[in-house]
Amino acid sequence: MNLRRTLATAAVAAVTAPAVLLSAGAASAAPKAAAQTQQKPTYAELKKAADDAKKVYEDAVAAEQAGREKIDATMAALDEDSHPLKAAFLAADKAAKAAAADKTAADQAVTDARAALDGAADEAAKAKAQEALDAAEARARTAAEAKTNADAERRTAQDAWDDARVAALREWNKVRNATADARKAKDAADRALAAAADCVRVPGLTVLANRLPAKAVAGTTVDFSFTVANATDRTLDVDPLVFFRLNSTDQEQHFMKVRWADASGWHDLDPNSPSHLAGVKNMKPGARTDVKMRMTLEADAPAIDGFALLAGDASDAYNPCVLGPMKRYDFAVLPAGSKPGTAGEAKPGTVDDKDRPKPKPKTAAQAAPATSADTTSAAQPASAGTGGSLATTGVSPAASRFALAGGGAVLLGTGAVLAVRRQRGARGTH
Repeated sequence: MNLRRTLATAAVAAVTAPAVLLSAGAASAAPKAAAQTQQKPTYAELKKAADDAKKVYEDAVAAEQAGREKIDATMAALDEDSHPLKAAFLAADKAAKAAAADKTAADQAVTDARAALDGAADEAAKAKAQEALDAAEARARTAAEAKTNADAERRTAQDAWDDARVAALREWNKVRNATADARKAKDAADRALAAAADCVRVPGLTVLANRLPAKAVAGTTVDFSFTVANATDRTLDVDPLVFFRLNSTDQEQHFMKVRWADASGWHDLDPNSPSHLAGVKNMKPGARTDVKMRMTLEADAPAIDGFALLAGDASDAYNPCVLGPMKRYDFAVLPAGSKPGTAGEAKPGTVDDKDRPKPKPKTAAQAAPATSADTTSAAQPASAGTGGSLATTGVSPAASRFALAGGGAVLLGTGAVLAVRRQRGARGTH
């Protein structure tokens, strides 16, 4: 019974101790959380903390598995009769049982001797019976003392055996606690990293087109640009997101070719997928940069509508996903030889997050910052542009159209760029 009570107590401790320790850990962590808000960790620091916590947790899980094997082996060994502690208990138990039997026999001898004394017929018989009773009582006292000692030795041997079991359970419990604590720390680090990876919207990061015509004639080439302006209070790594497309099938996109320029020359823009291009590292608050663009329309291009999407995707030390507003510019392609009249610039319209397209990964050429950019000039509204006439292109004003899909055209899917930019956040800062 004593063994069962001891093991039951150890089992309760093994189950309840983790909850007690975790409660204590949560209580002790509370004041630290307030102190940590005094200094915001960078995303790189949060990523390292999450990676470290994951490694600690994985090691703890491996240690728990090893601990499980160890506790199973230890408990099985302790249950073997050949184990020194169990063997000592079995020997002490056997001795205690023998001592108990000796005491029982000695007590019975005293009873018998006392009965003989009561039945003695004369003085000689009584004297002899008394002598036998005294001897029986002496043996009974010796047997009782021997039983007491044997019982004590049995309890000592049992306690040693039980203590070994409890000690093994306590070591196992420490391993389980370490895993639970490591899991708690990992979850907290993962939550902090996920929170930091959430996209932050900054209206001051703008990408706006300059001199992009509202109408363009087939068979002509139009030079224009876009301006990236950082009117936020953050120093950002900026990746302009650019997409030009005709409201037609993929096979008909060849009617329009859009290119962008950096110090290494001109680069083709993918007509079927948004692209990050002309990235700017460490763009200071108030800085701006211009990127040259060129749109060429084939002479056999049909009368069709097109659109351009421009936005600033960015990151900083604390947020891998910083989003500027996306602007949509609609323009019309007129048949070759058309006389559109007075030219005008396409007007920017807004695009909802749910309608932002998914960019493809940057190429090596696109990954390089634009060396021709003027990122040191004073901040100006991106809509200011650089002005200029497009009379030679034969374009004129047209009403803006802000829907992403046009009648019957094969356009973008509805995947939100928000989810895409979160993918950028998972890759970390530039």
